[in-house]
Parts: sequence; C-alpha cells; structure tokens
Amino acid sequence: MDHKLLDILVCPICKGRLQMSPQRDSLICRADRLAFPIEDGIPVMLESKAKPIEGELGKAP
Repeated sequence: MDHKLLDILVCPICKGRLQMSPQRDSLICRADRLAFPIEDGIPVMLESKAKPIEGELGKAP
C-alpha cells in the first residue's frame, strides 16, 4: 500500500490516524480499537467490515 495514501486516509468513525498492521493486511485505528481490512491492495473502510483488535495493537503509542 502506498504511504501517500496512508497519510491521507483516516478512520471513517473517529477521523483519526490509521497505522498499517504488522502483517500489512489491515489498517489499525487505535482510538476505536478497530482493524480495517486491505483486500487486493485496497483498504475497505467500512465500519461493518472492521474487526475489533485486542492486546498491544490497540494500545496508544
């Protein structure tokens, strides 16, 4: 995924910054503790497709 795209994408719920997951298969919103999947290189920014995250990924930096 292009880093320029990551710089302009925001969480559709809280409008906060997103981070790439360590597996590079989703975008993480730490504020909402959600992971938005990346399918075929395209981020799916739908709340209904987001998965809750737990543990270290969900903690604020």
